[in-house]
Amino acid sequence: MLINLENVPPFLKNYLKQVEESDHLQALRVSGHRMLELVYTIKEEQQDYRYAEGKWSIRELLCHMIDAERIFAYRALRFARQDKTPLPGWEENDYAPVANAHHRSMKQIADEMRHVRLATIDLFESFTPDMLHYRGTANGHDMSVMTIGFVISGHETHHRKILTERYLHAK
Repeated sequence: MLINLENVPPFLKNYLKQVEESDHLQALRVSGHRMLELVYTIKEEQQDYRYAEGKWSIRELLCHMIDAERIFAYRALRFARQDKTPLPGWEENDYAPVANAHHRSMKQIADEMRHVRLATIDLFESFTPDMLHYRGTANGHDMSVMTIGFVISGHETHHRKILTERYLHAK
């Protein structure tokens, strides 16, 4: 990976450490493929499982991942267009209950995940090498467009591991 972790907000470092690929586009492709492979194995009776009280269900977790990717990609777009407006943070726990996860099938969620990832890859493929180094501020932290690409992949990898370890293999 081409990101210096010293310049990354502390709460994002764990995500970046999850990424093995040195190319942000390859990282997006690999993490997206691995996640969808796992999603397609989830059985209907597992969809609403929570590994502990107060934790998201599997469907809520997947919808969180979709929301997060859209927000990160939006930030990357704004930074790549050299928009210097500081962007606010977001509260993931406020989004999850109103994401309509429990009224959607796993197929609908998986399809949306695939579409969002393809759109994210298209977006990052449109950036020039210079644009990848443009910077902006989100949630009070400065970061580059390229960093966001790796964060998207690492965030997904982080949640794929949680899904595997705490949800699907916990029973």
